[in-house]
Amino acid sequence: MSRYILLVFISVILSIASISMYAQNPLIRNQFSADPSARVFGNRVYLFPSHDILATEGRGRKGWFCMEDYHVFSSENLTDWTDHGMIVQQHKVPWIKPDSYSMWAPDCIYRNGKYYFYFPSIPQDTSDGRGFRIGVAIADKPEGPYMPLPDPISHVRGIDPNVFIDKDGQAYLYWSQGNIYGARLKDNMVELASEPVILQQLPEKGLKEGPWLFERNGIYYLTYPHVENKIERLEYAVGDHPLGPFKRTGVIMDESPSGCWTNHHSVIQFKDQWYLFYHHNDYSPAFDKARSVRADSLFFNADGTIQKVIPTYRGIGITRARSKIQIDRYTQMSNGGVSIEFLDTTNRFSGWKTVFTEPEAWVQYNSVDFEKQPLRYALVSMRAPAGGRLQIRIQDTAGPLLADLTVKADKGWQLLKLPLLQKNTGVGHLLVISKDKRRMEVDWIGFE
Repeated sequence: MSRYILLVFISVILSIASISMYAQNPLIRNQFSADPSARVFGNRVYLFPSHDILATEGRGRKGWFCMEDYHVFSSENLTDWTDHGMIVQQHKVPWIKPDSYSMWAPDCIYRNGKYYFYFPSIPQDTSDGRGFRIGVAIADKPEGPYMPLPDPISHVRGIDPNVFIDKDGQAYLYWSQGNIYGARLKDNMVELASEPVILQQLPEKGLKEGPWLFERNGIYYLTYPHVENKIERLEYAVGDHPLGPFKRTGVIMDESPSGCWTNHHSVIQFKDQWYLFYHHNDYSPAFDKARSVRADSLFFNADGTIQKVIPTYRGIGITRARSKIQIDRYTQMSNGGVSIEFLDTTNRFSGWKTVFTEPEAWVQYNSVDFEKQPLRYALVSMRAPAGGRLQIRIQDTAGPLLADLTVKADKGWQLLKLPLLQKNTGVGHLLVISKDKRRMEVDWIGFE
């Protein structure tokens, strides 16, 4: 007891309904999200995902994808994300069937002082054929408000719009419908300037969709999800022109180990680092039509090929030591004696907890900013029904000891505060280590 002070008994169910949220995977933590289109506008990253909801009687098709609107999120540091709210709704777009619940993967681009938001859905008027169409909404600011045009883009049928503007100023629209298509756009960004073409030399067998094109060092990368076996993996092809031909080159991310059927992505460069945004069913492990957006760093080899991205829980950005550090979004963990569980299986958006059950089990959480002025206290939100002991170290399991916490038995959640044994500044890796065989559950760690 002499080494820590019990502050207060607290509820584990923390409010996450705020418009602000902290990064770690998944990035968006108060709703389902998928198909992330990430864009750099000014000094911020804007994220335009689709918005999964759970279908109910009379509201979408049960057991299938169900989306009725779009939100936009942004961050200037890839750590603190703001939800700017809803920007487009199905029942407010004149050409969309108002109960289609098919607002699938979107994209957004800036041109000539305007932001053009592209989105697919099912039209009310099917006199010229069934299937998805692609519409456009226009805004003066990336967070909106957006005004949808009354009609979809002519001569375009399909899903997953993606827009690319080349160095010469020519804009291109890409989409998928069995094949992946591309066409030039007029300067007004809402009409085709050429006939659509099928992009060649891509896989002939297996579903391919979700095109995302970018350029780096004169190489045009066409990236796309493809079902090589049973579920999607992210692949890419390269060419020397935005419309190809392309050469199938490699895999960016393997199939989901948990069996999530879809993946959908975007690639950006922000402050000299490349990133891959994608999705997974983190909050809905038993239902892969309710997905969540993730992001991880992406790297290139010297010859321009892409290094395969291994999905992480830690994700991107630097976490402030003064924030609530969710160590369940770990970088690494020991081989045994530690696991991750939902805090509340009836409300999975409340997040996860880290459960220690063996001595010397550990979790490592990278890139924590301890700032320039030394912090004085560690905060730990935890539960230890039979008591226990934890250590907090920096850099590695034998690194400097910041705190050594002996916890009294208590079946409830406790917020504990204890003086740091030594000061630490700058960015480092945080380790939480069990020194006991009794079960201990940690919600978050913080410093002040």
